[in-house]
Amino acid sequence: MDKPAGFLESEFERLVAAHDDAPADDNVVPFSDATRPPPSADERQRRFQSLLNALPAALYTTDSRGRVNYYNDAAAALWGERPPLGGMEWCGSFKLLWPDGTPLPHDQSPMALAVGENRPFRAVEGATERRDGSRVPWLAYPTPLHDKDGQIVGAVNMLVDISERKLIEEQQSLMVRELHHRVKNTLATVQAIMGSTARSAETIEEFKTALIARIGSLARTHRLLTDDGPTVSFADLLQNELDAFDDGSEGRITLSGPPVVLSSQLAVSLGMAVHELTTNAAKFGALSDYGGKVDVTWSVTINETGRTLDFDWIESNGPAVSEPLRHGFGSRLLDFVLPGQIQAKATIDYRAEGVRIHCTVPLPAEEETED
Repeated sequence: MDKPAGFLESEFERLVAAHDDAPADDNVVPFSDATRPPPSADERQRRFQSLLNALPAALYTTDSRGRVNYYNDAAAALWGERPPLGGMEWCGSFKLLWPDGTPLPHDQSPMALAVGENRPFRAVEGATERRDGSRVPWLAYPTPLHDKDGQIVGAVNMLVDISERKLIEEQQSLMVRELHHRVKNTLATVQAIMGSTARSAETIEEFKTALIARIGSLARTHRLLTDDGPTVSFADLLQNELDAFDDGSEGRITLSGPPVVLSSQLAVSLGMAVHELTTNAAKFGALSDYGGKVDVTWSVTINETGRTLDFDWIESNGPAVSEPLRHGFGSRLLDFVLPGQIQAKATIDYRAEGVRIHCTVPLPAEEETED
């Protein structure tokens, strides 16, 4: 590969000189050590080749017929192999692909077009497929090379690996799709909340107060999802609603269970349920009295049908409880909405000493408990 590297060196000096309209020697830092002779042509060529190999971008050349006659280390790394010089045409890649993944024949590659049309191309997107099946997307910058008479003698190409940029673009696209999905689901949830609140409210003021509280709960759940990513822990969901009622007295709020991660869909639905339970406890149950207590315990069960989250909400030391004559939004949420949205099953026991609720929620197979 020495000869092509030497050709590139002379071509580089010629282009620099032409660009600055000055002799090549005027554009080279003078050799300042008078005690040593100037570097020989071979030494200059070796240094130039070291410079090419140090470049992070893949660089290679072909002759006028497309035969690869030089490539640097970055090109070999991008291709995943070191093809023999003269054995590949137009590119050292095992296979070339267009951005959409369709095959790109070597003789129609950007390098071939640059030589065929005698003009440079800039930022042409494509991809290399290696022999192991892995792919590397790149931007190509092929430029024809000419001799002193202006005849094409080959071309030089630079391939810039854009794998990281592609990964970022895919992540952004995924985030946009997730955002659209969440917005759609949120609007549907808000619509359902408004309808159910209107049916259960007896006055405009009652409707306004309940609606603001429920939308606020929904917003807090989404804030958790925004801060923690696409998942949220069940404990955080409970604390999100109950922490405001923890006055520091012993046993006021007790949460006990293993770490459990919930997807966004489960978090939104269960967040609404916990809000309704908390609101009911604050208005009529244990949290409405000083000394009242709320205990929430949960566990994860694994069997042949999958994983389930089982939790119990137990109120005590509050006012005497009796089954309400009219079932409101919270009861309908537990009885109808949760089974329809997340296939949860809930039972409510209106004991005199305090309400007890048991709920079973199927967990998706891909969900994992936190360490």
